[in-house]
Amino acid sequence: MKTAVCSGSFDPITLGHLDIIRRSAACFDKVYVCVSPNAEKKNQMFTPEEKLLLVRTAVAELPNVEAELFSGLLADYAVCRHAAAIVRGVRNTSDFDVEYQLAQINQDIQPGLETMLLPASPAYQHFSSSMAREMIRYGQPLEKYLPASIIPLVRELTEKRKDEPNGQ
Repeated sequence: MKTAVCSGSFDPITLGHLDIIRRSAACFDKVYVCVSPNAEKKNQMFTPEEKLLLVRTAVAELPNVEAELFSGLLADYAVCRHAAAIVRGVRNTSDFDVEYQLAQINQDIQPGLETMLLPASPAYQHFSSSMAREMIRYGQPLEKYLPASIIPLVRELTEKRKDEPNGQ
């Protein structure tokens, strides 16, 4: 059985992320979506548990895909899941440069662990979670950017934050 890992901070999961996950699911018997906290990313909108809920909701229709939280090294997670490859989406040459370096590091940590870089589908090349967060913050329509299945959850989670005493 060939297994792959798709990883990201998914704050929130976008249609671009889901496209990479779907394409990976078509190539592998099993795909684990590793939702990892990224302390370097500022202005995060959702907690790790909320991100996991959003990802699980978005991938629910994909029978060979499972999402989990993991806070350690991605290479270690991939080995724990017996993955043959890490699959990452790239939108442009900047993404490629970063992902290429990470692929080399992951292979140094776990020799034999491959990284497959999938180019973003043209419709999603301009998508990013930070762009989606801005759309959410300013109450813009989300159907073009987020999986339809998570939009009610996103609205519910962000409305709940407005009602909290500290407004987070």
